[in-house]
Amino acid sequence: MAMSPGASCSGVPVPPRPAGTHTFLLPSAPPFVSKCTINRRDPRTPSSCLGKAITPKRCFVVAGGLTWVDGVEEELMELQKTQEESSVKLKKRPPLRRGKVYPQLPVPEHIPRPSYVGANIPQELPAVRQIHNAEGITGMRAACKLAARVLDFAGTLVKPSVTTNEIDRAVHHMIVEAGAYPSPLGYGGFPKSICTSVNECVCHGLPDSTQLQNGDIINIDVNVFLNGYHGGTSRTFVCGEADESIKHFLKAAEECLEKGISVCRDGVNYRKIGKKISKLAYFYGYHVVERFVGHGIGTMLHSEPLILHHANENSGRMIEGQTFTIEPILTMDKAECVTWENGWTTVTADGSWAAQFEHTVLVTRTGVEILTKL
Repeated sequence: MAMSPGASCSGVPVPPRPAGTHTFLLPSAPPFVSKCTINRRDPRTPSSCLGKAITPKRCFVVAGGLTWVDGVEEELMELQKTQEESSVKLKKRPPLRRGKVYPQLPVPEHIPRPSYVGANIPQELPAVRQIHNAEGITGMRAACKLAARVLDFAGTLVKPSVTTNEIDRAVHHMIVEAGAYPSPLGYGGFPKSICTSVNECVCHGLPDSTQLQNGDIINIDVNVFLNGYHGGTSRTFVCGEADESIKHFLKAAEECLEKGISVCRDGVNYRKIGKKISKLAYFYGYHVVERFVGHGIGTMLHSEPLILHHANENSGRMIEGQTFTIEPILTMDKAECVTWENGWTTVTADGSWAAQFEHTVLVTRTGVEILTKL
């Protein structure tokens, strides 16, 4: 469950920390590679070049990766024709609208609750790093494996006409039947058991009466509290069939997460995660949302360190036995984020679609263990 620096996971401000203690540096202008621009303004429209002159050794995005050409316009035309023929013709999706949010679901009394349940106020970020002994690592593995299984199950529910509330209800029941508590429920007043973020929703979408349509994408963010430990993971799924440009976008977003994870090990600077992710995102022509970050996780749902997914110069090093989330959000176009009146649902201002993938990781002496990977 992503956090906003200096704020709760909802983006609602919390009391400021001492000046100078935490500095978040914005990256310099991205090192864009010269490329033939692909039109992503309408995710349902087949990708196409925008009429710019093609010069030798420029790159353009195609499904499956970046392709380099030597200025042969015929190859570009052939690619465009192929994409147009293979693209799924779908009705354009209208902007995301607020649906009906149903009352929160009950949790059996015998299931232990996190300490924040019932407070209904934004939670301050504990300035501690969660480092585990052998017992703690065992607890984290169990919670994270449950979260991963629940997410896999949630993905099977993503079908046209299914509502996000129906997904929330089914996932809620699976979590409580496993003897766990759905971590988002009651966190700062959050009224649902998971987050469901559709199309241009960047994160923290409230499950409601919204029906999924063929060609939509939806990020499902699952966090569970099991035997005193939190585990969190998320993935962006395709509903039905999708345009090749959307498939490429999701593949790039997942690859960014993998690149960020690949640098983790004892003693490494946290900032290397953001540098790896942002470099790859810009290489593919997409954009990293800087507003939301990863975070420490363990017996507490959110704690230090904050994991920035964009290029930064923050200090701090990883420690063996430490657990945190890495959860970059990419958008197809550079876009500002707007949070709805409910204080949670955050969308792109221009309707650009967003994708997110998340894992909880354990830092080891020689590398990293992905705790939410089955």
